[in-house]
Amino acid sequence: MDIGSNRQQVIQMVFIAAAALLLVKVFVLQVVNGEFKQQDKASGAVARYPIYPARGLIYDRKGKLLVVNNPMYDLMVTVDAMDTSINVNRFCALVGITPDEYKKALDKDFRSGRFSRSVPFVFKSKISAEAFARFQEALPEFPGFEIVLRNAREYPAPVAAHLLGYIREVDGEEVKTQPDVYTPGDYIGASGLEKTYENELRGKKGIAYVLRDKLGRYAGAYRDGKDDIPVIPGKDIKTTVDLDLQQYAEYLLSNKRAGVVAIEPSTGEILAMVTTPNYDPNELTITNNARGDVYKKLAADPNIPLFNRAVMAQYPPGSIHKTILALIGQQIGVWDVDRGVSCGGAYVAPGVRLGCHRHAYCSDLRTGIQHSCNAYFVTLFRTIVDMYGYKHPNRGLDTLNYYLNKFGYGRKLGIDYPGEQSGRFPTSEFFDRWYARDGQWKSIWIRSLGIGQGEMLCTNIQLANLAAIIANRGHFYTPHFFKAFGDSSTTTSNRFRTKNLVGIDRKHFDPVVDGMERVTIAGTARRAFIPDIPICGKTGTAENNSGEDHSIFFCFAPKDNPRIAIAVYAENAGFGGSVAAPVASLMIEKYLKGEIRSPQRKEMEKMVLKKDYIIREVALKNGKTDQP
Repeated sequence: MDIGSNRQQVIQMVFIAAAALLLVKVFVLQVVNGEFKQQDKASGAVARYPIYPARGLIYDRKGKLLVVNNPMYDLMVTVDAMDTSINVNRFCALVGITPDEYKKALDKDFRSGRFSRSVPFVFKSKISAEAFARFQEALPEFPGFEIVLRNAREYPAPVAAHLLGYIREVDGEEVKTQPDVYTPGDYIGASGLEKTYENELRGKKGIAYVLRDKLGRYAGAYRDGKDDIPVIPGKDIKTTVDLDLQQYAEYLLSNKRAGVVAIEPSTGEILAMVTTPNYDPNELTITNNARGDVYKKLAADPNIPLFNRAVMAQYPPGSIHKTILALIGQQIGVWDVDRGVSCGGAYVAPGVRLGCHRHAYCSDLRTGIQHSCNAYFVTLFRTIVDMYGYKHPNRGLDTLNYYLNKFGYGRKLGIDYPGEQSGRFPTSEFFDRWYARDGQWKSIWIRSLGIGQGEMLCTNIQLANLAAIIANRGHFYTPHFFKAFGDSSTTTSNRFRTKNLVGIDRKHFDPVVDGMERVTIAGTARRAFIPDIPICGKTGTAENNSGEDHSIFFCFAPKDNPRIAIAVYAENAGFGGSVAAPVASLMIEKYLKGEIRSPQRKEMEKMVLKKDYIIREVALKNGKTDQP
């Protein structure tokens, strides 16, 4: 055999071996693995489909549902997979759109890169379960169209709209900053607890990889779903809210512009947070086609129903502030609890007269609180500010402000809720600037701070927290709504379990608490009295230059081992004992006893419900508005 023939045989054997290897590879891929068999059918096209997680549910402290998921659907379309001969009129009738809307939904700029004829995009979103049921059976008649399941929110009880918040579609900036989390068309918590706990409630999207044929039609799961990413549902949240108390508070405050916060003093858990007027949270759900119109109407309402008066409104604390002055005066040693102050219906100083209502002589701190005497507490305030001498009021005010900060004044408490405001109290530097032309300012010039007026502002949740501090005799836990995830029994943050001390010795709280109890027994809040529930409270009436004064009341109950602390702030409702005190008292009885029991108390409930402070626009000849 010559060399040439031998070489030819070697070459033939190499080709045969290579062909055998290729045949084995084809057998493995097509018969054993099947991957290339599927890809041949799909012409190699793999589509990536998101699988949306169910958003976590929200419960009250007793396990009652506050927010549930309502299934809805997005109708997706792949243009290249469509049958151009479909009955458009029948399709539109089933989906509930017009032929013009059909054309508009398909009219995309495919050159922009945002849309592709071979990749599915949203044709119509937010299809209800009812509409989907009508369309589902006919879906095979319309190649290229398919349904993706989504979830919208629904509220079994139409209350707590501000507290819970609502969801909306993400905007371009949110998609840009978190591209791994959000894509256009996704939903995000926009306000309330939906916003605070967005990361936990949202869950994590899954991914399904699907094979498509040359026409873009479904051709099976890619690699039998081995590469799919499983969906992770959102976490359910158990809140601290008592649904029954929340509903009752909203009922009492109907037709009023007011804010209420109720706290469990021993834990800082918020039992109820109410702001009125409010709205039915179901009106702002994603599935409500009139949502935009509803929002515009709410935004234009002169009563500002979208404004959360419980955590965002900043008001003068009024006479509630007197309790803090009583505690601080004792702590720094400038005020004797048995000191009396005369009041002839006003606080009088050279060139100054600050009015007060007629009451008995205030022989000590307890009776001063009982009768909310302006003369008593302006005297106390000036004694604190002038503690270093009347020529150094700045040092005394700085000392006072040190304690105010400890009580949570002038700063955010750090609640797990968006939009909390800080309130404010004036500093010595502020008055140095304000009175720069007058030389050294004096305590008498800022006397209104002694009765909670002037440049001082607080939020309603700060006042409720103050009630909790006094109930606890010197400490508080950061107010919060979160109780647990799912069946867990612990919170995730130590800051909700940290005891915050305010720097006042426990013994100094006794006379203040006694005085607050007298307020409801024989003082300015007799309407709040309940025979078998010792309530300790304090009224306030904040002056308002633009109309009726604001009605304020804060309290806790029972006196010993308190279970609830409440602050009520009713705009333009007058004296603190007229509306705010009865509301708080009724809420306490409802929470502790489960019902309003006596006929007299039920009559007071009717009286509260009749009170109406809503602004109602009335067309006048001069084009202005008025209210009854």
